[in-house]
Amino acid sequence: MRALAQALPSLLLRLLLTPTPGALGTNPGLVVRITNKGLEYVAREGSMVLQKKLLRITLPDFTGDFKIKPFGRGHYGFHSLSIHSCELRGSALTPLPGQGLSLTISDSFIRVQSEWKVRKAFVKLHGSLDVQVKGITISVNLVLGREPSGRPTVTASGCSSHIRDVEVDISGDLGWLLNLFHNQIESRFRRVLESKICEMLQNSVTSDLQPYLQTLPVTTEIDSFARIDYSLMEAPQATAQMLDVMFKGEIFNREHYSPVSFLAPVMSLPEQYNRMVYFAISDYVFNTASVVYHEAGFLNFSITDDMVPPGSNIRLTTKSFRPFVPRLARLYPNMNLELQGAMASAPFLNFSPGNLSLTPVMEIEAFVLLPSSAKEPVFQLGVATNMSAMLTFNTSKITGFLKPGKIQVELKESKVGVFNVELLEALLNYYILNTLYPKVNEKLAEGFPLPLLKDIRLYDPVLEIHKDFLFLGTNLQYMRA
Repeated sequence: MRALAQALPSLLLRLLLTPTPGALGTNPGLVVRITNKGLEYVAREGSMVLQKKLLRITLPDFTGDFKIKPFGRGHYGFHSLSIHSCELRGSALTPLPGQGLSLTISDSFIRVQSEWKVRKAFVKLHGSLDVQVKGITISVNLVLGREPSGRPTVTASGCSSHIRDVEVDISGDLGWLLNLFHNQIESRFRRVLESKICEMLQNSVTSDLQPYLQTLPVTTEIDSFARIDYSLMEAPQATAQMLDVMFKGEIFNREHYSPVSFLAPVMSLPEQYNRMVYFAISDYVFNTASVVYHEAGFLNFSITDDMVPPGSNIRLTTKSFRPFVPRLARLYPNMNLELQGAMASAPFLNFSPGNLSLTPVMEIEAFVLLPSSAKEPVFQLGVATNMSAMLTFNTSKITGFLKPGKIQVELKESKVGVFNVELLEALLNYYILNTLYPKVNEKLAEGFPLPLLKDIRLYDPVLEIHKDFLFLGTNLQYMRA
């Protein structure tokens, strides 16, 4: 018991300090920040959709009785009610901390047309009705959430609508009679419209907005090697001035998923609001891609003599190596060589303010091609270089380009004696510049897509490089069909 008591504090400390699987990767790889400017645009687009919905509202018929001296009792009814025109003005979408967004529409207008009938004993009369509904105010909370699959959700909560003024114009025989109790008619219209407006709005959130949010991709294919995980890590977070959406942003092998051994960094986003939306893309996104392509062998290469340019000072033959590696020529006379190269590890992209760089290290092994078709290893080289990188934005994708740097070649191991690698350095530099760089830049030019809803176009981009992340500010446009 005493031994257990002594070991218990140490055991508890280890449990507290050991991260659980659920605690890993808590930082998003990509953050989308929607500013007030972006929310204003979304509110305008949303009000246009709601305006079309209002025009399709079906209003119920309603009836009533009247008693007016000296005419006595009678019965009236309104039917064929339809919204003839409407105009939603003053729309605003504001962050609602802890919930999502608040949509308000103010100072709006609806015109309703209808037919009326009046029955008094055996007398039946009819006419038309024109209702001007003014000063409509609508408000609803949009509660944002996250599905287990990682897609966003939205539900409508706390809808209210208020009508400031209803003006009824009744024409036709005995229209003046109905005008005597127009307050009662106006009150009925007010109650019906206020109820129908909220019903329409809640239905629109369920049947239009929620399915539209489902068009946000959870995973997106990049190419035959990789896909990117754009699942939400948590529900979108609203603050006083913006809405932040946190995505996992991990690129993984499309055939099988294996977790990486590093985490996304904490990103300190700058306070900028000139664009509608900002994308903060951490080095985690790019470096998970590097791991995938490295494990797939995308950057592996081999060089044989037939790939050496005719004017080269060195050939990949043992005869050509005779002046500086005589032992190689003696042991393997008149044979060809092959150089096989691979990255020592996945090269990581380094972000510093205004600068992008990589320092890849390659391992190259030389083989003699024996007459029996077997390959005999003879020496190993280490190749290091510093590269600068450039990232660009192309309508919906982040693309890149590598700029070559000077390479340094080192003899790591040799079975044929120590020798000067200067001539091999020139050969490798030629191959890297003319074959490896173009291959990598062709892949980088394909880029990877940003997480966008259907029919959204980005324009007017501004790119900034910060510590650990790329910051892209852009405006957006909804491409209506």
